Amino acid sequence: MRVDDLAPAPGAKKNAKRVGRGTGGKGGKTAGRGTKGQRARNTVARGFEGGQTPLKMRVPKLKGFTNPFRVEYTAVNLDTLAELGESTVSPAVLHAHGIVRKDAFVKVLARGELSGKVDVHAHAVSKAAREAIEAAGGSVTLIELPFKAEGKAGRPAAKGNQFTNR
Repeated sequence: MRVDDLAPAPGAKKNAKRVGRGTGGKGGKTAGRGTKGQRARNTVARGFEGGQTPLKMRVPKLKGFTNPFRVEYTAVNLDTLAELGESTVSPAVLHAHGIVRKDAFVKVLARGELSGKVDVHAHAVSKAAREAIEAAGGSVTLIELPFKAEGKAGRPAAKGNQFTNR
């Protein structure tokens, strides 16, 4: 068998209907479009509903919304703090060890256990983590978020563009 022997099964391919080739037969003159009007002149866009707001615009694209004022924390667990072997842990110390990015907000979570006393400076701490740190003899100091400082609004700048949640 050669490439030039290949062909589709008989009846599998149909020739396209050639319309608008004169009035002698079917599909001539108006070419199956009726007479006159917008649709006869091939000027209607796909999805156009005569000026009514189209379905694709009436129906929301996605459910819910994304909060542009969300505060994103980098989670650090107790077992990570225990591995560091530091007596005082702050975002600067965590950045020096390559655990968090430079300007990240740090939240301490309670996975793992602490063996020794650790003084923790973080932007947020879970209730269970605070209890575990204090039970080990350490202390927790919360760092004030920069957008909640004196004289500023109590939420971060909106992420997104001017159309966010409009």
